[in-house]
Amino acid sequence: MYRPSRLSTAVTSLDEQILSKECSKLEFHIPYSTFHTTTKSKALLNNSEMDQRVQEAVKNINVTELHEIFSSSWQSLGQGEQKSLSANFLLAALNHPLFLSQAFTEQGTYDLALQIFQAALAQLPSTVEHQADNAIRLKLFDLLVELQDFTEAANILSAYRFDENEDSPYYSTPDVKTDIYVKIAECFLHEDEIVEADTFVSKAGAAVQALSMMNSMNNNQNSNNNNNDGGGALLDDDQEHLVSDEHNSIILRYKSAHARVLDKNRKFLSAASRYYDLSALGSQTDIIDADDLVEFLGRAATCAMLAPSSSQRQRILGMVYNDGRLGQLDSLAHFATHTSILSKMYREQVIRRDRDLIQFEDSLGDHQKAIMGDGLTIFQRALIEHNMVAVSRIYSSIYFEALGQLLGLSTEKTEKVASKMILDGSLKAYIDQVDGVICFEGGEDGQVKKLVEFDGAITSFCTQLNSVVDAVRQNA
Repeated sequence: MYRPSRLSTAVTSLDEQILSKECSKLEFHIPYSTFHTTTKSKALLNNSEMDQRVQEAVKNINVTELHEIFSSSWQSLGQGEQKSLSANFLLAALNHPLFLSQAFTEQGTYDLALQIFQAALAQLPSTVEHQADNAIRLKLFDLLVELQDFTEAANILSAYRFDENEDSPYYSTPDVKTDIYVKIAECFLHEDEIVEADTFVSKAGAAVQALSMMNSMNNNQNSNNNNNDGGGALLDDDQEHLVSDEHNSIILRYKSAHARVLDKNRKFLSAASRYYDLSALGSQTDIIDADDLVEFLGRAATCAMLAPSSSQRQRILGMVYNDGRLGQLDSLAHFATHTSILSKMYREQVIRRDRDLIQFEDSLGDHQKAIMGDGLTIFQRALIEHNMVAVSRIYSSIYFEALGQLLGLSTEKTEKVASKMILDGSLKAYIDQVDGVICFEGGEDGQVKKLVEFDGAITSFCTQLNSVVDAVRQNA
């Protein structure tokens, strides 16, 4: 039976156990939360008071206070209030000229500051005033890169907000997208996080296509305006040059990142082609320093020498070999032996293991020294395939035992390598397993075969000529 005096006593004393028990006995239901909310609100700060705490902490650059709020106190707020608090914090941090730099550089506050921004950036409304979230991400990126925290810098910037709708405050042009994606990819590449770098290079590639289309449309528009006497405002030559250089710089950074991703993914033939294209841009633009152009040439040489034997590889080796700047690589310690080894490869000469070869192997990156499934390193396999082709230019046939000694391989492994090269078309030969011999097409036997074919053609021609002469005599 309902007893008001007992219930009143329970509310006055805030004895929650009695309150809950009495409520359950009522004939009509009164939610316990009705009473609990009133008492709970007295113990917690409301959103306005907490926002004041945040503003004061930002003003005084009190990282410890902010960390307590965003790791603990704000859990008492609703999700919408948390988003509002985060947006206000970002605006305050953005408007404070010293907050970011001091929050991350004061002793012992780096991790706390990073956790604060991670928490705030994870809880945001659909739109933040003045796009403060994007602005903060860019500033944090620059700061973290300066502090050598490349992975965290990339992670912060990877959530940069884009919108395809031109009316949206988060709309970004293709050049901005390309710049953001390339920055992220470059940071991931710096930490050898290749999967992530590959993802953002692919996104940058799509943005570059859109940027190229935009530039093409602008050029057409300017051309049409130039043909109209009453045309609208046009960019002068200096402005056009600035826009062109800015876009070219972004596109070149994308191409460099793409080449590096291909290199890291061991797609050496494609990487060599792109590195060489970058190195050849010196005659077209002054954006890239001459030293960087030579660096790209050296990387092109490295990747070309690591690529599997093929006609396309030989073509790239030829372009590098005939490049007038090849000799400049000798002055760079990490490319000192590239010229001599590449020259031998292009001329299809047998390369033996000597000091230059050892120095070349030492100059390779870790991903270029990887051991493959057959137990050979990438360069060992490339060198064996090269020497196999070089031997085919000298001998018409050779025993696998002798070939193995020349290549530094066992007879069995030599036969396996030769078989693979024959199957993929990089070596024209056939194997006589009974005698343990490999016969190369194009050697002495090949020349004999061509002479026999030529002799056969002459014989056939003479036979036909005799037939014609006999026919003429009979008709005469």
